[in-house]
Amino acid sequence: MKYMIALMLAGTATPAFAQDHGHSMPMQPADPQDAEEAAEEEGSAEDTSPTSSAMPMDHSQMDHGSMDRPGVVEDQTTGGEMDHSAMGHEAMAMDIPSGPPLASAGSGPARAADAIWGVEAMRESREQLRDEQGGQKYFWFQGDRVEYRAREGSDGYLFDLQGYYGGDLDKFWFKSEGEGSFDEDIESVEVQALYSRAIAPFFDFQAGLRQDFAPMDRTYAVIGIQGLAPYLFEVDAAAFLSDKGDLTARIEAELDQRITQRLVIQPRVEASFSAQDVPELGIGAGLDTVEAGLRVRYHFVREFAPYVGIDQEWRIGQSADYARAEGEDPSVTNYVVGIRFWF
Repeated sequence: MKYMIALMLAGTATPAFAQDHGHSMPMQPADPQDAEEAAEEEGSAEDTSPTSSAMPMDHSQMDHGSMDRPGVVEDQTTGGEMDHSAMGHEAMAMDIPSGPPLASAGSGPARAADAIWGVEAMRESREQLRDEQGGQKYFWFQGDRVEYRAREGSDGYLFDLQGYYGGDLDKFWFKSEGEGSFDEDIESVEVQALYSRAIAPFFDFQAGLRQDFAPMDRTYAVIGIQGLAPYLFEVDAAAFLSDKGDLTARIEAELDQRITQRLVIQPRVEASFSAQDVPELGIGAGLDTVEAGLRVRYHFVREFAPYVGIDQEWRIGQSADYARAEGEDPSVTNYVVGIRFWF
C-alpha cells in the first residue's frame, strides 16, 4: 500500500509549485525511495503546514454545474454557493423623499451669517436680495396694434398702445387708443391712467380715469379687469362713467394661435355697450358696436412682428341709425397692415 501511495505521489510530482484552479500543489521528490520515505513520514507524523497537507484534487467530484449558472459562485470560506442575483442590489437605490422636511431643518440661528460677515454687510445684502428677487419694479410698453387700414372710400389708421410700471402686485397702467381717416379730423382718441392690483394669478383689477380728446373732450371714471382667461384668451373688460352721467362698457378678447414659433394667427373680437343713448357721440342704448378681425403676424424677433389681416366693424341698432344720418356706412371692412412691438 505504501508503494502505491509513493508511486502516485511520484507521478504527480513537479519541479515547482503547480497551480490548479488557484490551489498550490507541493513539490514532491522524484526518486521512488525518497517517495516511500516521504509516505512513511506522512503516515507516522502529523504535519500542520498548509502545503504538506495538500492532496491531489479529484476533479470528478467537483460540481461544475454552478460554474455555468450566472450569478452563482463558490464561497471560498464555507465551500457553499453564493447567489449574487438574490442579494437584492436593486433595493440599495435610495428613495427620493416626498414628505415634509425634518423638524430640525431650519433650526439653526436665523442670522448665522452675521457672525461671519457682520450685521451691516448682511443687512445690505438682504435688502438687495429683496429688491432683485420679488420687490423690483418693471417698465413694459407695447404697441398692440399700429396699423394702416385700406377700405372703401378714405383709407385710415389705428393705434392701440398700453404699458405699465410697477411690481408683481401693484402697477400703474396706462392705455391709449385712437383712429381716423387720412385727410380728415381724427375720429376718436382716448388715454387711460389706471391703478392695477393683482387679484388672481392671471388677472388684475383696474380702476382710474379715462380722458377723451376726440370727437369731444369728456372724462370718465374707469373700473375693470384685465388678464389671461382659460384657454389663453387675453381679456380686457371695463365700465366707464362719464362726467355727464353716461354709463358705457367695452370688452375685448384675443387669442394667439401659433402655427410655428414665429408665425402667429390672432383672432380678435371687441364689443361696446351703453346704458342709454348718447346722440352727441353717435352711441345708441344697448349693444353699440361689434368689431371682429383676424391678423397673421410674423415675429422676426419676439419684440417686433409685422402683420396683415382683415377687420370688420358693425354699428348696431340706434348707433347704426346715427351713422346713416351722418352719411356713414354702419358696416365697414378694413384690410390692415401693421406692426406689433414691445419693450
